[in-house]
Amino acid sequence: MRFLLTALNAKYIHSNPAIYSLRRYAGKDAEHVQIAEYTINNSLEDILAGIYEKQPDVIAFSCYIWNWNMIQDIIVELHKLLPALPIWLGGPEVSYGGEEILEQYPQVTGIMAGEGEETFAQLLQYYIKGEMELKDIAGLVLRDCTTGPRELLSMSEIPFLYDNLADFTNRIIYYESQRGCPFQCSYCLSSIDKTVRLRDISVVKKELQFFLDNHVKQVKFVDRTFNCNHHHAMEVWKYIHENDNGVTNFHYEIAGDIINQEELDILRRMRPGLVQLEIGVQSTNEKTLKEIRRFMDIEKLKMVTREIRKAGNIHQHLDLIAGLPYEGYESFSHSFNEVYELKPNQLQLGFLKVLKGSYMHEMAQEYGIVYTHKPPYEVLYTKWLSYEELRRLKKIEEVLELYYNSNQFTHTLPVLEKAFTSPFAMFEALADYYEKEGYFREVPSRIYRYQVLLSFAEAYDKDNISNYKEHLTFDLYLRENAKSRPDFACDLTPFKKEIALFYKREEETRTYLPDYSAYDSKQLARMTHLEPFTNGYLLFDYQNRSPLTHEARYVIIQNIG
Repeated sequence: MRFLLTALNAKYIHSNPAIYSLRRYAGKDAEHVQIAEYTINNSLEDILAGIYEKQPDVIAFSCYIWNWNMIQDIIVELHKLLPALPIWLGGPEVSYGGEEILEQYPQVTGIMAGEGEETFAQLLQYYIKGEMELKDIAGLVLRDCTTGPRELLSMSEIPFLYDNLADFTNRIIYYESQRGCPFQCSYCLSSIDKTVRLRDISVVKKELQFFLDNHVKQVKFVDRTFNCNHHHAMEVWKYIHENDNGVTNFHYEIAGDIINQEELDILRRMRPGLVQLEIGVQSTNEKTLKEIRRFMDIEKLKMVTREIRKAGNIHQHLDLIAGLPYEGYESFSHSFNEVYELKPNQLQLGFLKVLKGSYMHEMAQEYGIVYTHKPPYEVLYTKWLSYEELRRLKKIEEVLELYYNSNQFTHTLPVLEKAFTSPFAMFEALADYYEKEGYFREVPSRIYRYQVLLSFAEAYDKDNISNYKEHLTFDLYLRENAKSRPDFACDLTPFKKEIALFYKREEETRTYLPDYSAYDSKQLARMTHLEPFTNGYLLFDYQNRSPLTHEARYVIIQNIG
C-alpha cells in the first residue's frame, strides 16, 4: 500500500514540513508513505505525470493559499487518470468550509481538518488494516458527517523531521519549537489556537545541535510568536550563542514590544549574522491596532528595534499590512514613515489576506472589505482605502523592493529623502516616475536601476547631482567589483598611474590588504577596487564582507601618492 503525501511549494528552496511531520509521526507505518514535492511553477502536465508514474494507492495534498488554485485543477484532472484513487486534502486552506469543498469536488474522498499528525496516522492504519471506520477517526470532514475536533498533541510527541538532510539540500530548513499563539490578531489563523504548546527545551537543544553539527545554512523557526514565552526564548538564544558554529543563521518571528532587557542583552552579544528577526508591526494607527485585536506598545517597539539596530549585528525585517480597518491612504503613509524611520534592513509592505476561519473573514462585510474570490483572498478595497489607492500602494511596494529592500542603495536613498517631505512621498514619486517612463512594464536591469535613480534624482534635485553620482558609485562598488564602469562614475583616466603605483606599493607593504599576501599588484587590482572620490580614495575589499549586509569592507585612503 502506497500513500502519497503531496506538496506544491511556492519555490524550490522551500520545503513542506507538514508532510514530513505526518510521515515521521506514522512510525513503523511510514514505510507505506511516500513524499512528492513540486512547486507552483511546475506545469500541471508535469505534476500529473509525476503522480501517475508513482501509481499511489491513496494520495493527500497539503493545501495553502499559494497552491490551492493549482491543486483544484490537479484533483479534477488526476481523477480522470486514476478514477479509483482516493484523494484526501489537508492544511489550513481546507480546514474551514470543508463541507463546501466536498460538495464542489466530488473527486475528493475527505478532508483532514486542523492538526494532522494523529489524524493521518489513524487514516493510514485504516488503509493498511481496515480495522476501523472513517467515522471513528477524529478530525475528518466526510461527505456524510464531520467526525469532530481532535485533542491537540503535546509538542514533545511530535518527532524530529531531519534525521536525514539529503532531501533538503539547498533548501530552507523549517523548525517548530512551539504551536499556537497567545495573541488574537483578527487576520491570522494562529489566533484560533490560543494555547501555546512548547517543545521540551532539552529536546529543542538536542535538535538545534543537529543543525549546528551539520552546518545548516539557515534554520527558519515557524513559531508564530517565538518570544511569547521569555524563558523558552532565552534558553534557545543562549544555546545558539554558546554553541555558534560561525555558519548557521536562525530566523525568528517575534513581537518586538515584549522584548525585555535580558533578551536585548543576549541578542546584542550574538555573532553578526547568527540571528535575524522578523517583526510584524502591521500598522501604527492605534484605532486600527485595537480593531484587529493587536495590543501593542508602539513606543516600546520603536525603542527595541532602535536598540537592536544600534548593536549592528542582527538583520531586522519589519512588516506593514495595507487594507486593515480604519487605515486609509493617509494613515498608511503615516504608518510607513514611522516604520521606515526605524531603518530596518527590510521593510515589507504586504496586503491584507482575508483568510477563511479568521475573525477578519467574519467581519469583512461590516468593514466593507472586498477581496478576491480565489486565493490568496487579497483585499481589493475597503471603506477606508479605494481600489485606486491600493493600486498605487502596489506600485510603491514594487519600487520599495527594488530600491530599499534590495539593499543596493543604502547610502544614496538617505540623501535623496532630503528632497522630499517624507520617505513615503519619495517612494510615491518614484512609483509615479516608473509609471510615466514605462518601467513597470519593462523593469530595468539591476545595474541600470542606478542610472534610473540618478535620472529620477535629477528631476527633483538637479542642483545636487554630483553628490548623487558619488553616492551611487559608492553604493555600486560597495556590493560588487563591477566589470563595466557606469556612465555616472568619474573618468578614471587621470588616476590610472596613481592607482597602478598604489597597488605596486601594496604588493610590497601589504598595508591595506593583508589577506591578499599570495597575489601580485595586477591581481590585487583585479580582485579589489580603488575609487577616487571628492574627499579621497576608497579601497573596496571583496574578500571581506559584512555577514549582515554583504557589503564589502572598505578603507578610506586620504592620499595614495
